[in-house]
Amino acid sequence: MTLQQLRYAVCIANEKSMNKAASRLFITQPSLSSTIRDLEEEIGLQIFLRSNRGIVITPEGEEFLGYARQMLEQYRLLEERFVKKEKFKKKFSVSTQHYTFAVQAFIEMAKEFGMETFEFAVHETKTYEVVENVKNQKSELGILYLDDFNQKAIRKILSDNELEFIELFQCGIYVYLWEGNPLAGKERIEFEDLKNYPCLSFDQGTNSSFYLAEEVFSTYEYKQIIKANDRATMLNLMVGLNGYTLCSGIICEDLNGDKYRAIPLDTEDKMRIGYIKKKKMPLSILGEKYIEELKKYQERVL
Repeated sequence: MTLQQLRYAVCIANEKSMNKAASRLFITQPSLSSTIRDLEEEIGLQIFLRSNRGIVITPEGEEFLGYARQMLEQYRLLEERFVKKEKFKKKFSVSTQHYTFAVQAFIEMAKEFGMETFEFAVHETKTYEVVENVKNQKSELGILYLDDFNQKAIRKILSDNELEFIELFQCGIYVYLWEGNPLAGKERIEFEDLKNYPCLSFDQGTNSSFYLAEEVFSTYEYKQIIKANDRATMLNLMVGLNGYTLCSGIICEDLNGDKYRAIPLDTEDKMRIGYIKKKKMPLSILGEKYIEELKKYQERVL
């Protein structure tokens, strides 16, 4: 299989005609047909059905062409970067569980380095995707937490994927809620106090498990629980339904506003906030700066 064969197949699919594709490729139609027959024989499936009315892509052909387009796009990027040596912005990406402080640290890092020289990305997402993004190097770093309950399972997943967890700081468990919640005035909250209010939890999708939950005490039998996908919805549910979530207690009013409270939960349990990275892979300059910004939040642990 060659890149030329892939280009020919994709061109036929785009033009929906052998003759038009041959004309665009500046080759004869018999030569094009012969090349595609050789490709189909090599991969053992028929990409196109031929008729007097033109060509039809088979279901197997659709799948093959999807991969072929990805391959050609990757080759184009390689050629531009290393052959034509076109200028590219350096890239830096972070994936994180839903932590406002992780986004705020990203903002401070981006401000210092500037967006004219670097292309930045931050992915606030599900726990499993944080791991996958670092594993596949979509992100250099991933931000998540460990505790006594989930650490064995999470460390096993990290080890299987050649990743490591580096702890940044420990913090207690806090109840995060709207200032209008009847519990907002308490100095300390017990689980019994929470039974009449909905617990808000980030949905982990198809890879959901107690060990991948973003909130501690994921196995606790909550009387009411609501799943959400993003922080904005979570905050709306806090206001509209007097909901709450369990968190690290690190509040970033610049992003979430000053209408929310973090009140200690009556427990001795701790969260260990840290980052994951590829084993034996040194941090980039931007990665080091981002971690430096994150460490500042240790001083703000309540």
